[in-house]
Amino acid sequence: MAQENVILVNENDEQIGVMEKIEAHEKALLHRAFSVFILNNKGELMLQQRALHKYHSPGLWTNTCCSHQREGESNIAAGKRRLQEEMGFVTELAEAVSFIYKAPFDNGLTEHEYDHVMIGNYNDAPIINPDEVADWKWMDVKAVKDDIASHPEKYTAWFKIIFDKFYEHIKVDI
Repeated sequence: MAQENVILVNENDEQIGVMEKIEAHEKALLHRAFSVFILNNKGELMLQQRALHKYHSPGLWTNTCCSHQREGESNIAAGKRRLQEEMGFVTELAEAVSFIYKAPFDNGLTEHEYDHVMIGNYNDAPIINPDEVADWKWMDVKAVKDDIASHPEKYTAWFKIIFDKFYEHIKVDI
């Protein structure tokens, strides 16, 4: 498997270097990332359950897909690439908002990301990649908010941060 790099950035999202993904997570260095939220015409959010063999957050529910941009790749191009790789479809995406967050994990790794949140619309079933995704479902946005409050242990750290911080924004965009 080829080495996967992330783009190291400063607090202004300006590139300051490139580093192997695991090393950047071990050192908790700020790097560029993205999170895609796909909504259907009913206002439901497509959630994915991370594959059970993932090195962190296995089996947890999260937004439609997320990953890291490659050097020279736009946020939208990266979002579309990963949507195809994980969920088996592509749709138009719009950048919604960006923010920095930091989330340490029990395995010693830390997500410290300058995250670009993108929103898109899609109404069909995905064709999930079992190497990345264990399951998927449509869920009403308000029901997601309520379920995170009742069962936070079922969701990824970054999804809870994004969803809590931008619930009103996500809700307005549907």
